Amino acid sequence: MTSLLLRPTEAAEQLGIGRTKIYELMSAGALAYVKIGVLRRIPYAALEKFVAEHETTTESASHDSDAPAAL
Repeated sequence: MTSLLLRPTEAAEQLGIGRTKIYELMSAGALAYVKIGVLRRIPYAALEKFVAEHETTTESASHDSDAPAAL
């Protein structure tokens, strides 16, 4: 069973990124968190929302690329 709230290290593990990046995302307001005293916890739903908001399709990813277009 997945926890409702994750520690930053656990959230980083779930997203496959570093703990420092999680703190950067929280500070920038890009990743929601819950503050419990001095502790910060990330709701699992916030991870799902973050991924959904940053998901790209193959078509949109190819338009963002610096690679030359295929002929």
